[in-house]
Order: sequence, then C-alpha cells, then structure tokens
Amino acid sequence: MLNRMLHRVRLWLAPDHVTREGAVLPAAHLRFCGPEFKDDGYFLASARAEAERLVARCGLEAGGRVLDIGCGPGRLAIGLLDRGMELEEFRGIDAHRPSIAWCSRHLGRRHPAYRFEHVDVRNPRYNPAGAAADGAVRLPLADARYDVVYLYSVFSHMLPQGVRGYLAEIGRVLAPGGALFFTGFMEEGVPEVSENPEGYRQNWSGPLHCVRYDRAFLERMLAESGFTIARFDYGQETDGQSAVYARRREDAAASAAG
Repeated sequence: MLNRMLHRVRLWLAPDHVTREGAVLPAAHLRFCGPEFKDDGYFLASARAEAERLVARCGLEAGGRVLDIGCGPGRLAIGLLDRGMELEEFRGIDAHRPSIAWCSRHLGRRHPAYRFEHVDVRNPRYNPAGAAADGAVRLPLADARYDVVYLYSVFSHMLPQGVRGYLAEIGRVLAPGGALFFTGFMEEGVPEVSENPEGYRQNWSGPLHCVRYDRAFLERMLAESGFTIARFDYGQETDGQSAVYARRREDAAASAAG
C-alpha cells in the first residue's frame, strides 16, 4: 500500500509533458496503448503517421473539420499540428478527464481551432463512474459537421450497445461525403463478440481490455447506421487491431458510379 501511494505521489509531482523535435508531447506515464508508446520518438512518429493517414486515405484537406472520439492525450492532434495542417475545427472528446485536461492545457490554449471536451460516458475501463451508459451517448455537436470522424482503439474496449450508440451519433455528425476511420479487434469465424478472449494475441486483463468482434457482425452494425466498409487493413495496428475506413452507403455508391 505504501509503495503504491509513493508511486502515485511521484507521478503527481513529475512533469506532465516533454518536447521532441519542437512538438509538445504528454509525459510517458500519461500515454495509453502498448509500451512502445512510452518512447518519445515512437510516439511522435505515430502521431505524424496518423495525420498522414487522414490526408492520404480519408481525404482530409486544409480547412477541414475533424472529430477525434477517444482522443486520449492528443496523439492525432499533435500529429496534425506538427504537420502544419490548417483546420477550421478539430474537436477531441474523451471519457478520461485527465487526458482532456492535458490536451486543453497544452494544445487548446495555443491553438484555438483545437478544442477538447470531456464526455461523461460510463466505461468500466476508462470512466467507471460515468453518468451515461455507452449506448445512450449524445455528443454535444452539430449535425453533419465533420469531414473525418476518427476513433483509434475505442471500439476495441467497447461492447455492442456502446458501438451502436456511437455509430448512430457518428452518422448524425458526419458531413455528406465524409469519412469514418476506426480500429478494432476483428476476425472471421469467431463469436459475434468476446471480452478478453483467452489465447488471443496476448494475455488480456481487466474489464474491456480486449473486445473482439466477428467481422461480419461488425459490418452488420455499420450497415444499421448507414455505413459500408471502403477499405479494411487486417491486423496492422496496435496489438494486432485492424483498420476500417468506412463511408455512408450513398456516398460509396455515388463514388463507384462516378
């Protein structure tokens, strides 16, 4: 108990940020995902890669609007700022209040177009005392506003009710012609949904550490909210997650016809 208390005190007293190649990064103890993200160089390179992903594969252009759901301590925002991407609006939301506080303090104050907001949604892993259930989420955002909606390692820690709730809201706030990007654990020929599946990729522990979906089941959930998969990259993301690029069905159909 004493060692745990001393560890928490050391973290509280430690600096909350570092600088790497001119970019302000969250201190290593504030970063999520695997241990490789504790390395400053790796973290910054990954931030830059995510920014490039939005430009090259999601069609993000200068003056665009980005919604980052589950923004954590600002990895995507850091990458876009480092790239010099001039956006009309970047909105980051997260159920983890300390991450939002960090982003607001170190990114939002310097860059007014970048805004961060805590959403008090209940998640057993990141916000167990949240007021609203995942499936009842209502984002405080305007309809049809965002050109890209981005969720990295969010659905990988969420059960179907929560995924459906977010997909419905994403369908509401995504602009016509916009792109949805997310990662998750997806396989073919497995149960529709499994929490911390034994023997899968690594030893998972704690609530919602890994929520794995059958790909066909996830595609049905996407279709319920009017989306279709435009591109699927299997197993190339953190911890073996897959990357999904989705569009509204009518946008995908118009693109194919054109």
